[in-house]
Amino acid sequence: MAPDELAELMQQLPEWQILAVNQVMQLERVFIFRNFRLALDFTNRVGNLAEQEDHHPAIVTEWGKVTVRWWTHAIAGLHRNDLICAAKTDALLAD
Repeated sequence: MAPDELAELMQQLPEWQILAVNQVMQLERVFIFRNFRLALDFTNRVGNLAEQEDHHPAIVTEWGKVTVRWWTHAIAGLHRNDLICAAKTDALLAD
């Protein structure tokens, strides 16, 4: 994805950050919840989304917090699909 296209699409995902992990660009967002049960429920919904999309993020579940990172392993970086999955992850909050 071209840098200008990425910058444009990121405007639609204001809560997400681009970061480099082992020189691989990834999208990350931290979601905050009132307790572990709610965090775990959200983690399971993200897992179901990942299975539906056949695209699997890194998910770290802690007490009251879930960190989600999307990137495409095959290209060792970001693809348009990662941004789509990030937007779908955001939509899970509304459910």
